[in-house]
Amino acid sequence: MTQPLDASHTAAPDWRFHARWAYILVILATLFWAGNMVLGRALRDQIGPFTLAAGRVAIASLVYLPLILRLPLPERRAGREWPWLLGMALLGIVGCPVTLYLALRYTTASSTSMITGSGPLITVFLAAWLLRTRLTRGELIGAILSLLGVLLVIGGKESSAAGGATPEWRDRIIGDLIMIVNVIMWGLYSVMSRVVTRNRPAIWATAFSTWFALPFLVPAAALEWRQTPPAITVSVVLAILYIGIFATFIGNLAWNEGVRRLGPGGAMAFYNMLPVFGVLLGALFLQERLAPVQFLGGGLIVAGGLLAALWARNPAPQAIRPSVSRS
Repeated sequence: MTQPLDASHTAAPDWRFHARWAYILVILATLFWAGNMVLGRALRDQIGPFTLAAGRVAIASLVYLPLILRLPLPERRAGREWPWLLGMALLGIVGCPVTLYLALRYTTASSTSMITGSGPLITVFLAAWLLRTRLTRGELIGAILSLLGVLLVIGGKESSAAGGATPEWRDRIIGDLIMIVNVIMWGLYSVMSRVVTRNRPAIWATAFSTWFALPFLVPAAALEWRQTPPAITVSVVLAILYIGIFATFIGNLAWNEGVRRLGPGGAMAFYNMLPVFGVLLGALFLQERLAPVQFLGGGLIVAGGLLAALWARNPAPQAIRPSVSRS
């Protein structure tokens, strides 16, 4: 006769299954986001930053619609949180994509992905300043390591790449500085999302902030279209579909679910796969080459994020609502 399984026998397999899917989800999210950066660099001469940002947001807005319509009627409204949602829209849905694609007109996908790796730690510092949260020793040390890494990434000079893909050193400095502004904007966006998602689901906040961004992006894209019309080709259309569906919609949902299962600290450790994927995809598809000092800088950024994640105060998977992820 088969003996019944008690809780001690079922807990371990359930946790392994739970964690395995969480790891897959957060890694997929960072892979999709790295692909967005590579495509943004590849399309820099074919489509403007406002047009590309508007295209991805329009696609994501349509995909979010049926999900929000399934919520109860009171939850289909912006409510009193609308000022926070407007701030999230301007910073994260308008500002972040536009500055990313603008930066990619000057610098490489590899460089932008490594600078983006410092984003979670910048968010931690902004949260400590604005929300009065306390910093751990690991977060402080990790932030110092990441800051040194960013300086090395910016100061290094890439080797020559095939097809003239390597930008001029002065142009790359401009692009890298724009990326620092991008990361700060994403940090402020994430702090706002923490405020909103205390009482609202993350997908609700993401959807409404995405819709709030459309009235700003569409006119800007139309004006840009008149000045520099995009090259509408099959490859450009497919790239926009990928960015809108995979990098924006699926990537964000995968990240949010991974944060829910692993907790913020555990997920942040895997966020550091974004610089790794960015460098690999940049080398594979764009023939980008980095200087040794930039590899060192990227390693410091990854190490700083891992250190902060390992010393995070709240490792429990269900302790905190998932924050809205990078768009």
